Amino acid sequence: MKKFISYVLSLGLATSTFASDEELLKQAKLYFKPLPKEIPAPAYNPTTPEKIQLGKKLYFDPRLSLSGVISCNTCHNLSTYGVDGVETSLGHKFLTGGRNAPTVLNAGFQFAQFWDGRAKDLEEQAKGPILASVEMAMPNPELVISRLKTIKEYVEEFKKAFPNDKQPVNYENVAKAIAAFERTLVTPSRFDEFLRGNTDALTKKEKEGLKLFMEKGCASCHQGVALGGTMYQKMGLVKPYPKELIGEDLGRYNITKKEEDKYVFKVPILRNITRTYPYFSKGKIWDIKEAVKIMGEYQLGINLTDEEVDKIVAFLDSLTGKIPKEALQLPVLPPSAPNTPKPQL
Repeated sequence: MKKFISYVLSLGLATSTFASDEELLKQAKLYFKPLPKEIPAPAYNPTTPEKIQLGKKLYFDPRLSLSGVISCNTCHNLSTYGVDGVETSLGHKFLTGGRNAPTVLNAGFQFAQFWDGRAKDLEEQAKGPILASVEMAMPNPELVISRLKTIKEYVEEFKKAFPNDKQPVNYENVAKAIAAFERTLVTPSRFDEFLRGNTDALTKKEKEGLKLFMEKGCASCHQGVALGGTMYQKMGLVKPYPKELIGEDLGRYNITKKEEDKYVFKVPILRNITRTYPYFSKGKIWDIKEAVKIMGEYQLGINLTDEEVDKIVAFLDSLTGKIPKEALQLPVLPPSAPNTPKPQL
């Protein structure tokens, strides 16, 4: 009889825990969705194996920079979760930009690109850094194309990737190919297993962190497939951020010139966030726990306890996903020709 009572009690406890987990899952599904296998492509640039192969080579090729030493991967290193791990990236002649380089992993799930949202999609974003004077510093698209057209293997690959174009080696197609490759950079994690119904995929502490993440209001901005990248928000919603965190950067105001857009930025995605330090647009915060506390204070107007922060960070770490193996395999780049325009320092 004692054994039976013990069994019933343990069954009841298990059922209670399961019901609680199911309720947590139900609530989580109101805010989040699991990652699909691939990022959806726009109708004007359907993803194909040929584009992906070409785009991967271009992503890793430093010849897209004036100096011949900087590639897309330099600032968005796939082996370090799509970032370079510095406050602001080093570009041409050791110049630096004004903002921290965000991760390229899962970036295509966002509704816009760059901190200020000035690019509508990955194609538009890919064109920017190549021509930016403080980044890859190519003076114009023509120099980019003149280099690529002298490389026989690239000419052939552009023809295969864009068979309907009379002149397939063009700057638009460079961006399209890179974007096609970037749409393969999806990093599923244990949180996706949880969202698909496996409530055992997260630990007790991670579940408590998820619960806090939703209850405290973090999910009001960090939501959707990538836990962010779905809206703009003011940095310092409750009270102004210290100048050392955002400097004089006015965010979207620089694009729109609207007063209400001062200090407004695209909400960053939180996938792999514990690996994509340093944090915020200026990259001034290196500790994820400090970043969470700051967000609570300045965005939500609450003082999170150390225990709450610890649990939230545990949940955030469950968002660390698997980088596709193919992406981590370096491509063999085609050789330059004698007439390929030389690097310029």
